[in-house]
Amino acid sequence: MSKSMLALLMAAGVASGARAAEVTIKKDSLTEFGNAVVVAGFVEGEQAASWLTSPCNGNIRAVQVFWRSPSGVSGETIHSAIRISRAGTFPTPGELALNIGGPVLTDGVLNEYRFLDENQTIPVNVPVTANETFVVALVFGNGVVASDPSVVRDTDGNQTGRNGLLAQLGANNYVWFNSATLGVQGDWVIRAVVDCSVGPQEADVGVGAMTTPAAYSAGQALSYTIVIDNAGPVAAPVTTVVDIFPAAFTAPSWTCTTTGGASCVASGTGNLTQSISLPVGAAATFVVNGVVAAGTTGVLSNSVTAVVGGGITDPNSANNTATSNTSPGGGPEIFMDGFEE
Repeated sequence: MSKSMLALLMAAGVASGARAAEVTIKKDSLTEFGNAVVVAGFVEGEQAASWLTSPCNGNIRAVQVFWRSPSGVSGETIHSAIRISRAGTFPTPGELALNIGGPVLTDGVLNEYRFLDENQTIPVNVPVTANETFVVALVFGNGVVASDPSVVRDTDGNQTGRNGLLAQLGANNYVWFNSATLGVQGDWVIRAVVDCSVGPQEADVGVGAMTTPAAYSAGQALSYTIVIDNAGPVAAPVTTVVDIFPAAFTAPSWTCTTTGGASCVASGTGNLTQSISLPVGAAATFVVNGVVAAGTTGVLSNSVTAVVGGGITDPNSANNTATSNTSPGGGPEIFMDGFEE
């Protein structure tokens, strides 16, 4: 079956054998036989970009572009590329994840792209996590005038933060805009298909903690370093970190840094009750600074726990809590579940 015929069947709403776990991600409102507006006026190198959010941990398996001319019978057009990027800061996409070169666009249908080559041997496959925003953009290979086929938009308004446009401002000067600021009054009909895993969604999140200095002095500064990481096999986009500090640890303030694509609030004060996002192999590190109250004696005990949520389960709960027991004038005893004995 040719790509054009596949696109025609999709536009007609005919099932094409897609896996039951596949979900079409869109923010446009276009339905079969619905109203859409052809947006012309693009020049070579400009882009129309759709900001989409995955509902699950999975993989982008396909992208879709509705392509239309005023007549509806203009035949096929080849443009420069379709790009899948990580979310940057709207309206500018982030890191490029995949480039589909030379897409052939058929007039009047929802064109779908599942492969990177004409022989259909290299599939589109971009991992995404639940609630992750990514960007799908069409790169124009030549100019589009009013009589040409082009991308289309829906007719019920331009959603905030969901539609980007890379416009040429002078020779070799391209700038990203919110498409609404350039007069585009609807959402691009540019979509993605995400294959949501139907198997167990598990993430082994672990916690470690230590104190600096190794022994506390009453009335002096003390710091906790807390590391939360994710050994997988899937991402943990909604992980809650809870640390209710001992009363003798006064005026706590903290900062958070990340590796591997994790995200967290950068800083705060008081107890830790923070939600963080942990892709596989990522980590978030909290450094908490405070002062041990004057007159404190005995062991200062502090425990931190990470709770995995968002539909993900943790197969190993034994490493979700870490406890630092810090003595005055002596070395700390650091306990993590599984290492106490």
